[in-house]
Amino acid sequence: QVQLVESGGGLVQPGGSLRLSCATSGFTLDDYSIGWFRQAPGEEREGVSCTSVSDGSTYYADSVKGRFSISGDNARNMVYLQMNSLKPEDTAVYYCAARLSWYLTLQPDEYDYWGQGTQVTVSS
Repeated sequence: QVQLVESGGGLVQPGGSLRLSCATSGFTLDDYSIGWFRQAPGEEREGVSCTSVSDGSTYYADSVKGRFSISGDNARNMVYLQMNSLKPEDTAVYYCAARLSWYLTLQPDEYDYWGQGTQVTVSS
């Protein structure tokens, strides 16, 4: 059974940092690409970053480039999203998702499995 479980969200001040974790199980991480998405109230789900853990390739949305970093750990079946220089507009529920393909995309409809999400709030 495929499972993705996010953790690490919380309340942080503008300019602060958080590291989100995505624990995966039920599939071989090497065969999938993993994406991080976010959704703010009243807005559509937005792709943030994705990676093919097998070769370490990554892709970022322009809105987070230079501030966020995605990484994977095959041995632990984990994918991380390090978020630095956080802004109030980064506030959202963050989701990780898995796609049976090495092709990187930030289109939510291309992903097969989703976690339940973790809330990130950036506020002073």
